[in-house]
Amino acid sequence: MKIILTGGGTAGHVVPNLALKDGLLAAGFEISYIGGKNGMERGLVEDAGIAYHGISVGKLRRYLSLKNVSDAFRVVKGAAEAQKIIRKTKPNIIFSKGGFASVPVVLAARLQKVPVVIHESDITVGLANKLAIPHAKKVCYVFPETLKYLPKDKSIHTGTPLRAEILNGSAIKGAQMCKFADEKPVVMIMGGSSGSAAINAVLREALSLLLPNFNIIHLCGKNNADSSLESSGYRQFEYVTHGMGDLYAASTLVVSRAGSNSLAELLALTKPHVLIPLPRAVSRGDQILNAESFEKQGFSIVLNEEEMSADSFARTIQETFEKRGIFKAAMTKGHSGENGVAQIIQILKDTAKPQ
Repeated sequence: MKIILTGGGTAGHVVPNLALKDGLLAAGFEISYIGGKNGMERGLVEDAGIAYHGISVGKLRRYLSLKNVSDAFRVVKGAAEAQKIIRKTKPNIIFSKGGFASVPVVLAARLQKVPVVIHESDITVGLANKLAIPHAKKVCYVFPETLKYLPKDKSIHTGTPLRAEILNGSAIKGAQMCKFADEKPVVMIMGGSSGSAAINAVLREALSLLLPNFNIIHLCGKNNADSSLESSGYRQFEYVTHGMGDLYAASTLVVSRAGSNSLAELLALTKPHVLIPLPRAVSRGDQILNAESFEKQGFSIVLNEEEMSADSFARTIQETFEKRGIFKAAMTKGHSGENGVAQIIQILKDTAKPQ
């Protein structure tokens, strides 16, 4: 049985695909991946040892722009390129994680009569998935609130597929990666796969307030490290491909954006955390809704980016640390231990075109 995975634009559209890899191989699938020719997903996929096919992609915008015209042609070109790949590889099923790189692939699958299963991570449906859902056989979703935006007859609540590495991290290995000089509580701060200029700036301004009480792991994004700030209690990583589970295990609490994949990992690990969702001015507001859902359930403290300062940042981290037992208990009670991998693979097997 053969499967094509697709999705790209951010790590959030790629990592859940990669979390399925071992289970798919164990189930007898031969895996390949279609993404953008120059997409950030290429490196992640090839590093995972999966055959990668690049196509033309066009960015999908929710606002008027002349670029929408040229990008529409790129989508059409990408769909033609994806059709050639599909005809050559002859997949039984296609799994799409969304993002603008997935749209040409889903359109091509419809033309080639290959069934498609889609996964939606956020509460509201992303534009790429909105375009793709009419062509899908099944739609997997994470948040119960999402069902009202989906066709109920083909939608299934699966949760998020989680990487085994995340669930099996070693605190000892994480400590070895960081080489802190003492055993103060560890705070890991991450701003998404590309980093966050706003979070980076306020954290660095707040270091003098934080370092007396905490050791800091900072995932700052590519080319965003500042070597002049390195100290025995402050370690920077531009991006972590291997060892993320170990850093989670070594951390007492986490400060994170509110992307669905990060939330699923934090909940599975019952890791106390602060959420700083992407503001509506630079997003469609999905992270704000994600964060509100977690806050209502008692899992999180939310600090809006517009309200961030060095003082509020340090104060919120200290408050979360002091109440960490309360948050951990709420997450333990509210989390069923679900990992979407097994259920999604079963859906793929059931939906696949016969060999």
